[in-house]
Parts: sequence; structure tokens; C-alpha cells
Amino acid sequence: MSQGLSPLLTLNSGQSIPQLGLGVYKLGNDVAADLLHAAFEAGYRRIDTAAFYGNEQAVGVAIRASSLPREEIFVTTKIWNEDHGLARAAEAIDESLARLELDYLDMVMIHWPKPHLNLFVETWQALEKAVASGKVLGIGVSNFQPTHLKQIIDSSGTVPAINQVELNPGFQQAELRKFNSGLGIATEAWSPIARGVFNENPIIAELAKKHSKSPSQIIIRWHLDIGNLVIPKTATKSRLHENISVFDFKLDQEDLAAISTLETGIRTGLNPDEF
Repeated sequence: MSQGLSPLLTLNSGQSIPQLGLGVYKLGNDVAADLLHAAFEAGYRRIDTAAFYGNEQAVGVAIRASSLPREEIFVTTKIWNEDHGLARAAEAIDESLARLELDYLDMVMIHWPKPHLNLFVETWQALEKAVASGKVLGIGVSNFQPTHLKQIIDSSGTVPAINQVELNPGFQQAELRKFNSGLGIATEAWSPIARGVFNENPIIAELAKKHSKSPSQIIIRWHLDIGNLVIPKTATKSRLHENISVFDFKLDQEDLAAISTLETGIRTGLNPDEF
């Protein structure tokens, strides 16, 4: 696939994926298509949506309206909590394909494990069947803890390609990243810049000054340098360009060590073991 501006990583599924993509959470259908048009022009080639986001239709419109071949755009969507179970998850995949009006999906994830439902293993089986049918090229999970990952791998023998989790300088998930890596699972960060809470942080501000970059660019570069997939979201076209203008510098070991001190261990989102 064409990589746009982002470097490509190889997943355990054999797929090439742009390391930096665009998240579209909370983007309404009325603005998403126009923003995605600008994103493609800016060099983005990966879009992360979900059934829960309510904007799959707009993502599909933007893809068809672009001049890019379908195979050059990596599209991820996710199975929502109400759609767990073998039969229902299979239907949900078809519904996402219909809303997107695409022939296939590059990646489908289970959005949350919802352990109290005890259905995520069945849901994983539906994803495996979708790969076998050609509807989906790769499958992964979102917000899965090691115990959840072990259950689906032990039951199926299939290792997720990606585990997308909350991850930012204040919640660095070092143990989970190590666990994922040991199994060949790519770690992907949602809420990667933590809604801008580090914009005034002295350490991030000093690094921004050192590299002549914005605080958000420093944090996105941090994700790239430690090996994460990252999907910053924005509703503004100017920020689209800012977020992807991070390939002309790298953080050094001293920079990375400084950011490591920002760890608090505190989530800003929901706990997958409880939600």
C-alpha cells in the first residue's frame, strides 16, 4: 500500500499499516467527510472508526470521494458492546460494511472485552470467520487486558494483530506494552495526547522548545519512537497538518527518559476490567 506520509509497520497478520493514523471519535457525519478529505490531502492513509462513533457512513463517503485507490487506505472499525456473541458480531460486521459501502475492512476490533458478558471469545470467533470469508483482512482488540488476551488466544490459537488501549505520557502502560510485544501484538494508543492536558507541562514544554515543535507534536513523536501505533483525533484541519508533521525529527534517549517521569498510573478513561 502507499504509505502517505507515515512510515509503515508490519503486523503479525502480514499487513502493512501506517504507524500514524487519524481517529474520528466524536466526529459527526456532517463534518467527518469534509475533514477526511483534508486528511487524505495532508497525507493520512489510515482511518480509525467504530460502529459506536456513528460516522462510518461519512468515512465511506470520504473514501469513495477521494482519488486514492481503496488499497491505499487502511480502514479500522470496531464491534460495539451490544453486538457481542457469535451470530450478532457477524451481523455487526456486515452492517459496518454496509454503512461504509466497502467490499472489505482492513481491520476489525472488539471495542471492549465486557468480561461480565463472557462473550468476547465468541465474538472473536466471529472475527476469525470474517477473515476466512474475505470480508476482513486483519483482526484485533481494543481495551483488552492480559487475562482477556490469554482467553482468546488459548481458545482460538489466533493472536490479535493490534491491541488498542488508552496510552499517553501520564498512563504509559509499560507492562501491557511489554506483554503485547512478547506475543507479537502491536500496541495502539487511543487518547494519545490526553486531550491536551500536557500542553503546559514543563517537561513537554521544554522538549517542544528544544525541537521547535508543539507539545502535541512532541507527544505524538514519543509514541512513534517507543513503537506505538497512534491515532490522534482532531476536528480542525490545521491540527491535521500539525499532528502529521512529526517525521522530520526524533526524540533522543534523554528526551524519552524525561517523558518517562510523567507516569502517574491514572486512567482518564474506563477500566476494561470493570466496564
